Amino acid sequence: MANLNRTPLYETYKQSGAKLIDFGGWELPVQFSSIKEEHEAVRTKAGLFDVSHMGEITVKGSDSLAFLQKVMTNDVSALTDGKAQYTAMCYENGGTVDDLLIYKKKDDEYLLVVNAANIPKDVEWLQQHLSGDVALTNVSDDIALLALQGPLAQKVLQKLTTEDLSKIKFFHFKDDVKLHGVKALVSRTGYTGEDGFELYCGKDDASALWLAILEAGKEEGVLPCGLGARDTLRFEANLPLYGQELSKDITPIEAGIGFAVKTNKVDFIGKEVLKEQKENGAPRKLVGLEMIDKGIPRHGYEVFVGEEKIGEVTTGTQSPTLKKNVGVALLKSEFSSLGTEVEVQIRQKRLKARVAATPFYKRSK
Repeated sequence: MANLNRTPLYETYKQSGAKLIDFGGWELPVQFSSIKEEHEAVRTKAGLFDVSHMGEITVKGSDSLAFLQKVMTNDVSALTDGKAQYTAMCYENGGTVDDLLIYKKKDDEYLLVVNAANIPKDVEWLQQHLSGDVALTNVSDDIALLALQGPLAQKVLQKLTTEDLSKIKFFHFKDDVKLHGVKALVSRTGYTGEDGFELYCGKDDASALWLAILEAGKEEGVLPCGLGARDTLRFEANLPLYGQELSKDITPIEAGIGFAVKTNKVDFIGKEVLKEQKENGAPRKLVGLEMIDKGIPRHGYEVFVGEEKIGEVTTGTQSPTLKKNVGVALLKSEFSSLGTEVEVQIRQKRLKARVAATPFYKRSK
């Protein structure tokens, strides 16, 4: 796998026998033990992920808020210091540039966390729309990102810091927290449907922090986890993946993240189309599918009612938690009612499925 990008943890997990794959130009671990074992660890104990391939962009200057309001679908003015927000950036036609997190550090300073494969495109898009006193800096190469996810995440991480982690609420963060001597931004966010933290630190500190967390979590059964479990976990929780549930051809409304689109705020790119879809319905809708016949609905498989193609599967698998073959599919809205029977083209056969409620998994509080 020549010429692939590598995170600062590459040598650390290579030595642990992780199975590495090419993921969007990055050489990353798909699994350390097994996808099912890692998935189960996150659902019942805790798992540690290296997500340092994600992109980080700082936005600074007195016009930062006005700029972000123009390019983001969510209402960035609702953010207070120490709070994070999920949002999207859209093209004029409503298609999605990217979905991302915004962290507000103070009035004139924000941190954007974007999808790895979209870093160059996102930076270019943001620069195209810069105006006023705003400085944009791509700091992705300087920052490592670890994610400790699962019901025991707080218990494990608390061993490494004197900071009271219980005070960091969901979608809030604390900067400059010392973890085992490593300074990190600690955010109560994640991509698994579980409680947990995302930890942003300097790239040179990543290996020390990774090893310290695994050591601290030995007693609790914390496992290092790869992209395989990350995908099954986020899928069960109905969290979209850019390139599958979201793309330049799929709007946030179609993808079911309309909560991150605030059409009552000042003008933003794509507002006209998104407002229309939000008020009158989108032509397509992302829905859950549960197989009736035996088969797994995979990404890209076509979905039919009779001879009419009504959409296609965006993600599908055998759910490790539910032990069922399930998927999500982008279908024509008129076929999106719960219980609607459809057929999924799996190789040479059309197999029966029904429209099912999502998320497939929701943690008990």
